[in-house]
Amino acid sequence: MRTFRNVVAALFLLGLILIAIPRAGADTGAAQPAVQTPSASATQQSGPREQAYHLPPDKLAKAVALSRVRSILHFTGEIWGILVLWLLLATHAAAGLEAWVGRVTGKRWVQGLLFFAVLIVVISVAGLPLDMYAHSVSRGYGISVQEWGSWFGDQGKALGLSVVFGSLVMLLFHWIVRRWPRRYWLGVWVATLPLLVLVIFISPLLEPIFNKFEPLKKSHPELVAKLEEVAHRTGTNIPPERMFLMKASEKTNGLNAYVSGLGATKRIVVWDTTAGRVPDDVVMFVFGHESGHYVLHHTQKLLASFAVVLFFVYWGCARFAKWLAERFGDRWRLDMAAPLACRAGFVVLLFAISIASFVVEPLVNTISRHFEHEADVYGQEAVHGLIADPQKTAVAGYNALGEAWLEDPDPNPFIEFWEYNHPSVKTRANFAAHYDPWANGGRGKFFER
Repeated sequence: MRTFRNVVAALFLLGLILIAIPRAGADTGAAQPAVQTPSASATQQSGPREQAYHLPPDKLAKAVALSRVRSILHFTGEIWGILVLWLLLATHAAAGLEAWVGRVTGKRWVQGLLFFAVLIVVISVAGLPLDMYAHSVSRGYGISVQEWGSWFGDQGKALGLSVVFGSLVMLLFHWIVRRWPRRYWLGVWVATLPLLVLVIFISPLLEPIFNKFEPLKKSHPELVAKLEEVAHRTGTNIPPERMFLMKASEKTNGLNAYVSGLGATKRIVVWDTTAGRVPDDVVMFVFGHESGHYVLHHTQKLLASFAVVLFFVYWGCARFAKWLAERFGDRWRLDMAAPLACRAGFVVLLFAISIASFVVEPLVNTISRHFEHEADVYGQEAVHGLIADPQKTAVAGYNALGEAWLEDPDPNPFIEFWEYNHPSVKTRANFAAHYDPWANGGRGKFFER
């Protein structure tokens, strides 16, 4: 249930900085949250109802405490990421790095790759303490079981990928800035769109770098047969050969099952913490939810939505960065003949984009929550007739999910609005408990029967 959220975040961050630099801040590890969607809200307006999502008293106290820590880490990480970029400019580190790569080699493209590679490493190292604290918290609350050696190994792999691909992307973007100094933001926007599609396509190919996978039918043939029923009903068209079990238990106690990829790379992944730990009916519902993202064309709609958002974000950031360069360029030791075209000036653009990322985060999350609610409805309808009680199954799934990730049953409304890119577990469980469109001879939103 968590992966579409990660795709949303990856798409947006890729659109802003093409995941070229790991953000200098912690991964808060928050599962899924948010304000109620109109449909869910309307369902609850008929009067007060008993909450469908519950936690045992000991886990409730932990969930409330962890929710506070996650929020602090989230906002601290965002602000720290912005501050790091400002410090690189204010301390002349960016200008000094540009001068250094100029002395190392005379080839401009090599200078660019070296500059951006070092920049990525510096920003990653700056964010490492918060990342370490976040992992320590996750281990302390029993969500993560990943040993520090393995964790550092994953950090190293992620950094390596960021250096390789991020340096190339930023080199391309910097070339566009130099080539079209007046309308570079438009060129960057055009280049961003195919890169967004590429990220979705190749993401399943990169997952084995971090986790172990095996065919799902090897250990859970009965579950594969049930998932095929859901795939047939939804028209997802994913054969058993593309259904995999991920060895997540080596790193986490969390639950997850998802569909990833695009076209030839599309596949189903079920974590081994989920298969066998929750009933197969719950996994079928989760797969129905994930299938909804594909059948309802959420990926394409997200791309279209982000394209519009990024158009205005890039335009606004170009104007803001121009003002910053004119106002502080001498102080930051930029080349004032073309302040944004120099490599240190590119850091000014990253600084502006980081601020924009923080400001528009609630908008992006609102879009995501809308699609997630649609997928919830689709998933519950997709398993209608395939399992005995879709309502009870969905509620059980949300309770298992919330308990595994220690989700706060009553999150702060502001935190929901700002951070959550899924409806909260509370909202989702309450909606699922009372969603039965076939009662009294009715029909579903996506399935007639």
